[in-house]
Amino acid sequence: MSTQLDTRPETTTGNTGARDRLYSALIGLTALLVLLQGLWAGLFIREGKSFDASAAQARWVEVHDVGARAAIILAAVSFVVALWRLRSRKELLVGTGVLVLLLMLEAYIGGEIGNKPSWPSIHIPLGMALMALSVWLPFRAARRQRTAPAHAETRERG
Repeated sequence: MSTQLDTRPETTTGNTGARDRLYSALIGLTALLVLLQGLWAGLFIREGKSFDASAAQARWVEVHDVGARAAIILAAVSFVVALWRLRSRKELLVGTGVLVLLLMLEAYIGGEIGNKPSWPSIHIPLGMALMALSVWLPFRAARRQRTAPAHAETRERG
């Protein structure tokens, strides 16, 4: 008795969850801004030293603030585009919505660091998580979503 393996590629039916260039561009720019946030923070955060509000450090804090606002706006626009054009891609809808909410939380925490000096211990790890999410979303958006066939064919192998 011999066993044959079916080596034909699996076909799919229905919506293939096509990629969306507008969403990909917006979420990619958002990811770039989140990455730059870490770079800009590194220009004014000094381990073991408190913020001294020197002119150079204050400028980088301002750049960091503007970058956060731009990232939130781009993430929100990405979410609207996902709602409008990618309703079938639930992972992108949820992921982008979570990104918007976490960016807003991160911005709030960052704005309160002057009043609550222990908050960088929350702000920095959350920033790392945001970076991971903002990198995952463009990669996930680049993949086509496959839907299962309406009915599975079964073949007797003999």
